Amino acid sequence: MRGTIEVSGSSSDLQPAPLTLPAPVPPRPGPDGTGQAQVSEIEGAPLYVTLGLNLDAPHVAAAVPSGEPAAVRGAQFAALLPGSRITAYQSPDAYRSHSPSQAYLDLRAEPALSHLADANVWDLAAFIWQSNTTPDGLGEGRRLYAQNCAACHGETGAGDGVYAAEVRSNFGQAMSTMQATSGVPANFTDPQTMLGASPALLQGKILRGGMGTGMPNWGPIFDDPQIWNLVAYLYTFQFQEEFK
Repeated sequence: MRGTIEVSGSSSDLQPAPLTLPAPVPPRPGPDGTGQAQVSEIEGAPLYVTLGLNLDAPHVAAAVPSGEPAAVRGAQFAALLPGSRITAYQSPDAYRSHSPSQAYLDLRAEPALSHLADANVWDLAAFIWQSNTTPDGLGEGRRLYAQNCAACHGETGAGDGVYAAEVRSNFGQAMSTMQATSGVPANFTDPQTMLGASPALLQGKILRGGMGTGMPNWGPIFDDPQIWNLVAYLYTFQFQEEFK
C-alpha cells in the first residue's frame, strides 16, 4: 500500500478556483544555439511554459524497460561516465526537461555505457531520477498524493480510485462518448505514458488541471516545492522506491 486515501465529501468539493497562466511560448535558443531553454530564461513562468510544452499532445515513451528499474542498482553504473557527463544528466535543468525515456536513449548512446545491458541503463536512469529528490521530498510527495490524488488515481496509481468511475462518467458525458475516457483518471503505472512524460510536463498538468476531465488545477493550492515533490513521487510508480 502506497498511502491512505484521506477524502471527505464528493469529488465536486475538491475543485479549487480556476488558474490563469500565460500562453505557452516557443523555447528560446540556449547558449549553444540549440532550442533548449534554461529554467531561468522566462522569469516567473512555470517551466512547462518556458519550454513551450503542449500539455495535451501525446507523450508516448520511445522506449520502455522490460522490468522495474532500480536506482540502487543504477548507482554503480554512474561511475562509468566522466564526472562532467553524469553531473550534466543529474542537473535539475536536464532532469526536469527530459522524460525518463529521453534520458534512457541519451544514456544508451554514451560510448562509455555501450557494454551495458538495456536493463542496466534503465537502472542508471532511475538513479538519475532519484538523485533529484530526497527522502523528505518523497515523503511530502507521498503525503500530498494520498491526501489529494489517490481518491481518483488510486492508492497504487493505476487510475482506479474511489472516484474514478464518477470521473470517467462525467467526462464521458461532457465529451458525448465514453471512448474518450481512456486514460481518465491517468494511470501512473503505465510505462508508455509515464516514461514519456518529463517532470516539466507533469508540473504543467498539475498546475493547469485536467481540462474537462474533472482534475482540479492545483496551482493555487500547492507551492512550487510541493509540486516538484509530488512529481518526484509519481515516478515511484515506475521506478523502485529506495527511500521508504
